[in-house]
Amino acid sequence: MGAKVLERFPAGAPRGSWPAEEYAARCRAEGGRATVVMDLSTDAFLVVVPGTDDGRPSSAGRASAGK
Repeated sequence: MGAKVLERFPAGAPRGSWPAEEYAARCRAEGGRATVVMDLSTDAFLVVVPGTDDGRPSSAGRASAGK
């Protein structure tokens, strides 16, 4: 099982993982299944959704996608 990366946030930012957590919370509020993971090789927090990295999330999708 893979994951699609929705957004990347630098781990060295002053607010740490907060921007990633806030972005993931907005995605979840829109019906997505976003979670935050740490990518140690790039020193970044990634907001990901379950599924393959084929350009489409495996969930129903985000409500803002059509806006």
